Amino acid sequence: MLNRYNRFIVMHKEGSQLKDEGIRQILVDKETGVNYLVWKAGYAGGITPLLDSDGKVIVTK
Repeated sequence: MLNRYNRFIVMHKEGSQLKDEGIRQILVDKETGVNYLVWKAGYAGGITPLLDSDGKVIVTK
């Protein structure tokens, strides 16, 4: 069964899949408010929570 609930919101998107730099996005989890940086290029990618200057996770309310 297809879940139609979208938990993440794309807050920012830049770059291009057609270039080596890939696509960078900032996602926000609607349940927790935690911000994530997502990078993908070709068959590779990564995700990490965004941190402020004190090393704490950035949370959007």
